[in-house]
Amino acid sequence: MNKITNDIYYIGVNDHQIDLFEGQYDVPNGMAYNSYVISDEKTAVFDTVDGNFSDQWLDNIVEVLADRTPDYIIIQHMEPDHSANIKKFLEKYPGTTVVGNAKTFGMIDNFFEGLTIANKLEVKEGENLSLGKHELTFVFAPMVHWPEVMFTYDSTDKVLFSADAFGKFGALDVEEDWACEARRYYFGIVGKYGMQVQAVLKKAAALDIQTICPLHGPVLREDLGYYLGLYNTWSSYGVESEGIFIAYTSVYGNTKKAAELLKEKLEAMGCPKVAIADLAREDMAESVEDAFRYGKLVIATTTYNADIFPFMKHFILDLTERNYQNRTIGIIENGSWAPLAAKTVKAMFEKSKNITWTDTTVSIKSAVKAENIAQIEALAEELMK
Repeated sequence: MNKITNDIYYIGVNDHQIDLFEGQYDVPNGMAYNSYVISDEKTAVFDTVDGNFSDQWLDNIVEVLADRTPDYIIIQHMEPDHSANIKKFLEKYPGTTVVGNAKTFGMIDNFFEGLTIANKLEVKEGENLSLGKHELTFVFAPMVHWPEVMFTYDSTDKVLFSADAFGKFGALDVEEDWACEARRYYFGIVGKYGMQVQAVLKKAAALDIQTICPLHGPVLREDLGYYLGLYNTWSSYGVESEGIFIAYTSVYGNTKKAAELLKEKLEAMGCPKVAIADLAREDMAESVEDAFRYGKLVIATTTYNADIFPFMKHFILDLTERNYQNRTIGIIENGSWAPLAAKTVKAMFEKSKNITWTDTTVSIKSAVKAENIAQIEALAEELMK
């Protein structure tokens, strides 16, 4: 098995059977469900894996521990892709002590009605557990992104077991850039809980961390400042990259034309990055990711049934649900007889914090005309200030 340190082993699995993670996120490169073992005077298993990989995971434990019975199984997160095998584990190792917090055990009862746990260890924030050489400390991380979540810090090898934090989409046997799929994962799944992530990052800052072991994605060892810095930016709703994201929906191509014309104008003015997406045809989670990545957003959409086009409505709801804030937004609206999109869009963001609206709104009636081109130029100039 893959050794992380002399005593810590990776016993997770890769899933290439999955098409949608959490029933909604496209994962063309699969998913990794990570689990770990510390082999010391006493042994500890960290979390389980998805229920489709029970036998492989239990075999991985045996490969590391041989005929030793794990002393502890530490449950950091009760989402089923990490907890599904608690019952099967206890059928094989009934004497193992299950370690969790009060909320963990409440959720175990919910998921596994009637499950008998012979040995429980309910821990509190900051409490310690000794395995011999390895000293573990429990760091609670409520609502990152479930209420029972906790991290575990091994002060001996300076390893932080970080539950879903610092995770990403993608199996571990596929080479790909970390930030792109980690960003999509973060804003899709954790993004609403920036305040809670900030709180746990402050706790982590007090620890000497040399390795991060998340429940998805690769073990992080080098340049941890890069990963921690991105998480700080994402969770504080800061701007990661200078640039502008244009998100549009278009029925007959006229709103698309306006969005593409704005992109051309911005690039001609020297904008460092202009990203653009047709929300009806491109991955919605990637569009949400780009809206958070850049400091400025342009929404271009049609009026539709006295509302806005459904894909745009979905997009804005995804943003506001995740506490979208600290951004400048411009609007291109289209409506053949009663353009209402700008009014509707602004109303959808009325509870969002620190949103600055551009003075210029492009208002099209059916097709792009000379007056609209002038408005698009004015909007581009305003966005470039």
